[in-house]
Amino acid sequence: MSQPPLPGHTPFAQLPRAHGAPLGRGRLRVEPEDFQVEERLAFEPDGDGEHLLLWVRKREANTEWAARRLAACAGVAVSAVGYAGLKDRHAVTWQWFSLPRPRAGEPDWSVLAADGIEVLEVHAHRRKLRRGALVGNRFRILVRDLAADPEALAERVAAIGARGVPNYFGEQRFGRDGGNLAQAHALFSGAPVPRVSRHVRGLWLSAARSQLFNEVLAGRVADACWDRPLAGDRLQLDGCNSHFAVETVDETLLTRCARLDVHPTGPLWGEGAPPSRDAVLAREQAVAAAFPGWPEGLAAAGLAQERRALRLPVFDLVAEQVDGGVRLAFELPAGAYATAVLRELLDDWNDAA
Repeated sequence: MSQPPLPGHTPFAQLPRAHGAPLGRGRLRVEPEDFQVEERLAFEPDGDGEHLLLWVRKREANTEWAARRLAACAGVAVSAVGYAGLKDRHAVTWQWFSLPRPRAGEPDWSVLAADGIEVLEVHAHRRKLRRGALVGNRFRILVRDLAADPEALAERVAAIGARGVPNYFGEQRFGRDGGNLAQAHALFSGAPVPRVSRHVRGLWLSAARSQLFNEVLAGRVADACWDRPLAGDRLQLDGCNSHFAVETVDETLLTRCARLDVHPTGPLWGEGAPPSRDAVLAREQAVAAAFPGWPEGLAAAGLAQERRALRLPVFDLVAEQVDGGVRLAFELPAGAYATAVLRELLDDWNDAA
């Protein structure tokens, strides 16, 4: 059986922007130090327990590879190493890892320096670090060769701070040249797919689910209703996953939405029907209909029907013009992508963050 044709979808670079045309072109990650990410946990180390919580600085080392090196150094299984989030290789990143306290005593972490890994702090902890145990990430990014008009840049930064940006899933979610989407579509269509690990299969499913969300969000950005409530919406409380139904849009809801207290949501497809209603549900079902078999395939895989905020608040955004470009600093909640912010400022960068 041949590979079925992939339904027409909107590539990440072509998703509509909310704040107007990019202010210019720039280059990212010319050096690893140009892209810095610092993780913020949702809790403090316990101070006692049978695990170690490590605060690690990594340069040109992705999370999974660093976990393997830490496991080898400590003499524990890779599966015993915990981390809260994934960080890219082409960057300088600070993040937390956990591992069981080694029976032979704490190893000499300095041997990892040759791998670009530096253990900065070690704390006793009671449990393995779980995925998603994050408040968010702080970014410091140098955009080289971006010659933006200072007044236009200041206005765009203020607009993003006030309204946020569309909460698109980033391009890396979909694999090289959209390969994860192609494999997910083949899986849903019953075509032959390679035998892969559960982890890789999960990446395919995640890609399809993320693309459906991005398509729904793109429609609302195009219609200028991505950051305001509509009748039939489910509004998410900022900073948590709780959401509630919108029966009628009144001034109270509009005010809460304007001050970023609540956000409209879109579907993360899975078992059951989306809880949205009326015109909002019709929008979501129209997207699903354009991708035959995808919602059903995600449900059959056992994924739950969930919601994700359509809007991403951007905290403490600062843009400073420096020699050779613009230096950006901002903080995002867990699960957000820096490219969702960058694409509202610049175009034609040389990497997908």
